[in-house]
Amino acid sequence: MAMSTIAEFAGVEAPGYPTGRTVVAVVVEWREKIALLKRSQSLHHDRGRWHCVTGFVETDATPREQALRELFEETGLDRADVIDLRQGSQLVLNDDSGAPWVVHTFTAVTSRRRLTLDWEHESYRWTAPAKTPRFANRVSWLDPVLEATGHLAR
Repeated sequence: MAMSTIAEFAGVEAPGYPTGRTVVAVVVEWREKIALLKRSQSLHHDRGRWHCVTGFVETDATPREQALRELFEETGLDRADVIDLRQGSQLVLNDDSGAPWVVHTFTAVTSRRRLTLDWEHESYRWTAPAKTPRFANRVSWLDPVLEATGHLAR
């Protein structure tokens, strides 16, 4: 999903937004560096692009629970590996077609350097948040997520 515009949303739920458009975006942090994950070439969207852990919020989960699920699925980090899970600002981002998405942002601080990637990713890199602009092939919505989690200045 490529995002083109951003607006902060302060509410718990976004009234008027389709229920199937609620996602989590989790920035993994280790020793003041963040993990950028490179999407697999076999995927249909955002292939080969750098981003963070993401996933749809399932109907049986809170955004926090979904963030932990996605962390485990995409990086192998379980609850014991997560020192802190901080919630950032909630965002409403529009994709390229103008459709709004509610994005619950989180930072997962871990003591584990090695990640075990699932099929959605082909590699990852630890980087200082200020150096993310060097990753030219990153998804357009990554910077707003990094701002919402306090990793990039607005």
